[in-house]
Amino acid sequence: MADQTRILVTGASGYIAMHVVQHLLQQGYAVRGTLRSTKHEARLKSIFAEDITSDGQLEFVTADLLSDEGWDTAMRGLEYVMHVASPVPQGRINSEDDLIQPALQGTRHVLEAAHKAGIKRVVMTSSVAAMHDPRSTDSRRIWAENDWADPTQDIGAYPKSKALAERAAWDFVEAHPGMELATINPTYVIGPVYDERFSTSIEIIRKLMRRDMPGLPRLSFSLVDTRDVAAAHLLAMTTPDAAGKRFCIDNELLTMKEIAVILQKHFADQGYQIPMMQLPDFAMRLFSLFDEQARLIVSQLGHQTRYSNEQARRVLSWQPRPIETTIIDAGQSLIDLGLIKR
Repeated sequence: MADQTRILVTGASGYIAMHVVQHLLQQGYAVRGTLRSTKHEARLKSIFAEDITSDGQLEFVTADLLSDEGWDTAMRGLEYVMHVASPVPQGRINSEDDLIQPALQGTRHVLEAAHKAGIKRVVMTSSVAAMHDPRSTDSRRIWAENDWADPTQDIGAYPKSKALAERAAWDFVEAHPGMELATINPTYVIGPVYDERFSTSIEIIRKLMRRDMPGLPRLSFSLVDTRDVAAAHLLAMTTPDAAGKRFCIDNELLTMKEIAVILQKHFADQGYQIPMMQLPDFAMRLFSLFDEQARLIVSQLGHQTRYSNEQARRVLSWQPRPIETTIIDAGQSLIDLGLIKR
């Protein structure tokens, strides 16, 4: 029974991890979350108060990706681990190792402790960044689980960190027979937020609703709802055939114009006027000379990257919700929390 099973969720204060925690609680599981410090514990318990149905259903322990301390205690008495914790770039980084080392060392610390504790299965959050070569300009190619990003190439710190950490996980499991692993590799994750500490991936919605941009660059995004990502984690834990597999978790490819149309259709009558003018590529390239964020995206203008979710649908029976629901719920949560104004 779900209510007899306690699951460890690493990095429980992260955006995806919080949705994983909530999904598990709503399905009747008990959750032990790891935090780098106790300062977020009260906030998290308040957020999930309505999802907790029994005393002790949600508990937290302290453990850091860069230290081996605390992980043995975190694993005690468990069968399953969801390793969700991983660094996400917040603006400029000083060195690739600022991302790579926490991802790599954290994965090793978690798996070593899991093996020592006799954990039955680990479900690890990776990313399509571990599959896709960002240098590719082939919009016809469909990326899937057999594809790997090459960390020996100049592909950027974030894809390197994801590829190296996931490779390390598969190598560890291969060297330790009897331990099961499945990885969840989501595309661009958006959805409702809990508070002001939300993922950088939500910025696309917030910027459009605040009219931070004068118009719409010719960009496309493969999107997936964070709630559907959370559901995929549980399916990968409970589906026998998921062991030993990667799962590309993607819903739909939308252009920024298509996202803007959905937001305008739903929120315009509430006083949120979404920019609808398509910006020519040369304007974005000119703008990138003065804006660091624009500089990061100009190479992607006009490119479309496509992924296959066939394995997740077939093996996990995973079914994502309509992408329009995802976009509307994300926007509404920003409004409800007062994070954007008319």
